[in-house]
Amino acid sequence: MRTSQSLVRPPAAGTEPPRGRRPGLVVHKYGGSSLATPELIRHAAGRVGAARARGERVVLVVSAQGDTTDDLLARARHFAPGGAAPGTSLREADQLLATGEIASAALMAMALHTGGTRALSLTGGQAGVRALGRHGSGLIDRLAPGRILGLLDAGVVPVVAGFQGVNSSGDTVTLGRGGSDTTAVALAVGLGAERCEIYTDVAGVFSADPRVVTAPRLLPHIPTDVMAEMAFTGARVLHSRAVELAALHQMPTHVLSSATEGPGTVITGTYETALETAPAVTAVTHDTDVARVLVRCAGAGAGRDIAPDILRLLAEHALPVDLVARSGPQEEEFRMGFSTRRGELSGARDALERLVGALGGFLRVDEEVGKVTVVGTGLLNRPECTARMLSALAEAGIPTTWILTTQMRASALVPADRLTDAVRTLHTAFALDTERR
Repeated sequence: MRTSQSLVRPPAAGTEPPRGRRPGLVVHKYGGSSLATPELIRHAAGRVGAARARGERVVLVVSAQGDTTDDLLARARHFAPGGAAPGTSLREADQLLATGEIASAALMAMALHTGGTRALSLTGGQAGVRALGRHGSGLIDRLAPGRILGLLDAGVVPVVAGFQGVNSSGDTVTLGRGGSDTTAVALAVGLGAERCEIYTDVAGVFSADPRVVTAPRLLPHIPTDVMAEMAFTGARVLHSRAVELAALHQMPTHVLSSATEGPGTVITGTYETALETAPAVTAVTHDTDVARVLVRCAGAGAGRDIAPDILRLLAEHALPVDLVARSGPQEEEFRMGFSTRRGELSGARDALERLVGALGGFLRVDEEVGKVTVVGTGLLNRPECTARMLSALAEAGIPTTWILTTQMRASALVPADRLTDAVRTLHTAFALDTERR
């Protein structure tokens, strides 16, 4: 009997890598830019056919084509108050947005049929993806693998619409930003696949965005924890939730070019070498979707710690916060600052202003900033890395504010119009340019 498998409980501490993997079963995922035209869909279908010819049993996950999701959101705004993104109609927004991936799955199945490969498109719910949580930011809870495994046994390629599942009421729930990556890794885990392959419009994971830096290095191997930090701080090639899920269940994940052959990048548990003399900094990332938020309360509001209320409100809107600083209990004025996603702040901004305004305070939002980050290992034990970062930016005339350093990264906010300059400056400062190697 093929029972559903939990994807939220971690394996027991100290256990060996999961057993019961199905030899030859590989999950492929194609992103929206790799499916933007009929020619690209045919090309992807050809690669799936070639993988099957090599003996692989392929489960395919697809994103919405090109800018489809943005187009659907724009259409939804015609029916939302003030033209804002849907808030009270989140269920209907999920119903709408899920159609982008469903259309991609159907088109891909048609392309596979035309090329002589039997295929069947599936929505997330039809594929057995069970989700929980809020509409627009759901979490994959379980996978019921029976239908997919039955199709594989019959020699059929399941083509699964990413970014979505169904909840206990049978309603569609979308998974938020990067949801198709998460779908792919979750299916790989739930099906016991050998690995998950993420096909995108770049050759793999680089030491910086190739569209910003002229000579980035292709990283052949990245530990999952480093990749998770890179994804959270702006590397768009793979979403942090997908990386975290792969790490939790020890699922090897490869990032490959959808257009050309090449080794790509392998994301697994550890570095190939653990020498202390290895470079501390692996990559430089940047994030343009950033807002800097400052809360100030004087008078009556100064005597109350509203930081938990603020963080709880942001959590209700599925908004992550970073670079958090706040005043202490002995200070006369309550102050709190943090950065968050600019593109998703609008849904929570009114509620934040009401919360702070009720205490006589005010909220200030600066959207003219970006976040630049150096990512690596052991950065707290190597304070010279943060010093080099700040010195290099200062010498380039790039002002920095709100700095955060952890063992895995050092981040700073910089003016939005200097963000790409900051990336190039730091990439050179840490000797990551290919010609310097």
